[in-house]
Amino acid sequence: MDDTLAPAAPLAPSAPGSLSDRRAIRELPDELISQIAAGEVVERPSSVVRELVDNALDAGGTQIQLKLIAGGIRSLIVEDDGHGIPDGELPLAIKRHATSKIGSLDDLEAVATMGFRGEALAAVSSVAELAIVSRHTGASHAWRLDARSGELSPAARARGTSVEVRELFFNTPARRKFLKSEGTELAHCLEALRRHALARPDVGFAVWHEGKLVDQWRAAPLPQRISEVLNEDFIAQSREVFHEVGPLRVHGRVGLPEAARSRADMQYVYVNGRYVRDKLIAHAIRSAFDDVLHGHRQPTYVLFIDVQPELVDVNVHPTKIEVRFRDGREIHQQVRRAVVAALALSRSDESPQAAAPDAPTAAPTGNGRERWTGTPAWERPMAVAGEPAAPYQPPAPYDAPSARFAGPEGWRAPIPTRAQTALALEQAEALYASASQGGLPTATGAGSGLDAGARSAYGPGTASPSALAAFGTAPAGPLPASQAGEWPLGRAIAQIQGVYVLAENAQGLVIVDMHAAHERVVYERLKTALGETRIESQPLLIPVTFAATPAEIATAEAQAETLQRLGLDIAPLSAKVLAVRERPALLAGGDVVDLARGVLAELAQFDASHAIERAQHEILATMACHGAVRANRQLTLDEMNALLRDMERTERADQCNHGRPTWRQLTLRDLDALFLRGR
Repeated sequence: MDDTLAPAAPLAPSAPGSLSDRRAIRELPDELISQIAAGEVVERPSSVVRELVDNALDAGGTQIQLKLIAGGIRSLIVEDDGHGIPDGELPLAIKRHATSKIGSLDDLEAVATMGFRGEALAAVSSVAELAIVSRHTGASHAWRLDARSGELSPAARARGTSVEVRELFFNTPARRKFLKSEGTELAHCLEALRRHALARPDVGFAVWHEGKLVDQWRAAPLPQRISEVLNEDFIAQSREVFHEVGPLRVHGRVGLPEAARSRADMQYVYVNGRYVRDKLIAHAIRSAFDDVLHGHRQPTYVLFIDVQPELVDVNVHPTKIEVRFRDGREIHQQVRRAVVAALALSRSDESPQAAAPDAPTAAPTGNGRERWTGTPAWERPMAVAGEPAAPYQPPAPYDAPSARFAGPEGWRAPIPTRAQTALALEQAEALYASASQGGLPTATGAGSGLDAGARSAYGPGTASPSALAAFGTAPAGPLPASQAGEWPLGRAIAQIQGVYVLAENAQGLVIVDMHAAHERVVYERLKTALGETRIESQPLLIPVTFAATPAEIATAEAQAETLQRLGLDIAPLSAKVLAVRERPALLAGGDVVDLARGVLAELAQFDASHAIERAQHEILATMACHGAVRANRQLTLDEMNALLRDMERTERADQCNHGRPTWRQLTLRDLDALFLRGR
């Protein structure tokens, strides 16, 4: 067939973006704009709960009720007893960007309310049927506004506001298909209300589903509210956190390492009363658990960070779940210090007989700290005008390898002295001394620096002199039974299979894993000695170069001074290459490039880095593990009692370096239950 007579091939469709497909720029209709905005704010019923409860709290509500049908998909009502909305302002309330909470740029830069954009009600009304019933303070009756028709009519209710949302996503079927089951959506709504309940213990909350009361929390002190919202076990297995410096206050509770969970489902952080998920704060808290958490377990905590509103930007995320701090490095450092200080205390310090005979008297709170009695964040979110702020004292350099984390004024985490840290092992001293030749400080405070009197008090034990030095400060001979109750961990009474030490205290029986406990004691001693010196750097004969990203090069240039304090000298060699000229002497055997990349990544993301500290501590942990007393080593009673005393004086003595528990308490009630006594 002649090609000239063949039918013409159909024209290929024009490629996207070609001139024939180009659309003119035009303004979008208001309805489409509202639905796009709703897509950013309203994801599911719990998003509506969050926005409406924010408004209820801003209105001064003291009792808030949430009523749900079908998990909030068919119906969702939020009622409060706040000051209400005047009838003349009700039509404005559902307009986009209409709000009473801010009126100028200065207000936006110092937001002191939960909401501020004025778009929540407008967004919800564009994807659901919405009605508002409100009675303003002093009004003779309430008014009801139907958002779809705009009709305003008289209604009956007490002072306050009710917002009713029906048939969520009724006009966007595609989005409604993405909703989960009613039970799943109900669980998300409950979680949203829990977050508000934890932040505002002064407000009562109740949630109803299908006409049945699901949960209720009456106004109560914060510890009681935490216990009710989470569970009583969290209070029992957590420790109070309090740290205040300048305009920043960190308080709340942090779970003990043994209470860690497999999922990060019990982690609550609030900034000025607002629940947030912030990577910087999460990293600071996680780094505080570095050497006390086992495996990949997740810590539990409820932390409140109060800071002047001008120092934090809450207008960085559509759902206001993220914030940006003006000085992220400072926030990171102080949050980490607060958590480390709380974890430094041992559970034995909190027992009824926690104070040893020669220990200082405990503060009234029982944990050595003064209890803060100031104004909560929800009552005083910003500094009072004309009232001078407390003088701000800059903290120690955030990158110090083992700074002693100070708490509030008059309190400091207990630091074991050289005379108190009696369990010095010759093997650990030898390892420490050999490592110091590569840049680690000399063994002052690690054993060789002990004075002659202290060494004579720690005379040799029964083990091989090459493996063990003496156990320390216990009196000669067994402790009297009458004195056992005066020590938190009691007096040693026996050893089982050369592995566990049994002790008797006022509560009952204490079981100690002697290797894990001794490992922590030695490890903390080495950390203390290391923290008393600056990081020594070692120049490289031939600089190590590596290909770097633009972000890494920018970080190396901007953080040059910080890198020098960390013992690193990293400088650009070209537009795409970085050169490492110096590295920490203690880490001479590691991979320089991996270390440099890790430090630069942390500095870029969090404006702070603990990579050097972690690497140093890993070396010290290995030394402590090899230097600690081994299983099947028979100890004398003096050595067992010395181990117990040193555990009482050592920070984080409840866990070994790998996060395993070092001791357990069996009370008399536990023992009675084992033998069915009293039944």
